[in-house]
Amino acid sequence: MAGYHSPQLEARFRLNTNEAPEAPPESFVEAASAALGAIAFNRYPDRMAGELRRRIGELHGVAAEAVYCANGSNEVLQSLLLAYGGPGRAAALFEPTYALHRHIAEVTGTAVVSADRGTDLLVADSAVDEVLATGRARHGEPNPSIVFLCSPNNPTGRLEPRRTLERLLAEAPGLVVVDEAYGQFAPRSAIELLREHPNLVVVRTFSKTWSLAGLRLGYAVADPGVL
Repeated sequence: MAGYHSPQLEARFRLNTNEAPEAPPESFVEAASAALGAIAFNRYPDRMAGELRRRIGELHGVAAEAVYCANGSNEVLQSLLLAYGGPGRAAALFEPTYALHRHIAEVTGTAVVSADRGTDLLVADSAVDEVLATGRARHGEPNPSIVFLCSPNNPTGRLEPRRTLERLLAEAPGLVVVDEAYGQFAPRSAIELLREHPNLVVVRTFSKTWSLAGLRLGYAVADPGVL
């Protein structure tokens, strides 16, 4: 396999790596530097990241037990595929979309089934029918074990209609993972549906609108049983 690679270009607007052109405010850098000075570097940190998960949970109105933190959202995706993917299981996605959904699935030995988006760059009912039927036919029940839905989608920018997400949550035999790396640009979040759908996982990151690409902090919000 060829490795995933995004060239680091010398440019103010790095659209290929989706970085914010402005650094965080100076006050943030000062506060972060002060906090760094208080770290006991000779001790391991809290392995469960309890305080961080509690604060992120407060942001979204969920308990700390419903939050999972990792080194960027890509590691969240990898953890999900290591736990719920693998040989004999399939992940479904809708092209074009974030390339690492397919790439990490293949790295973990998870089969990939895909369908094309429509001319409006949204996921049509026929595409949902296709990936669910193909997953069952090729791999038996219950497949696909994961359905990836990037919304707003990368690279097309479209936000999927609520009805599409609700149909996937109702009919997919496994997890529905909604990648909201660009969620701050959307008028709503799939997190609102979490109480009614324990098979939903929402993935977010601080790399984009928070301008913290170098910090590598991603997280999932999901049912505690899933996490």
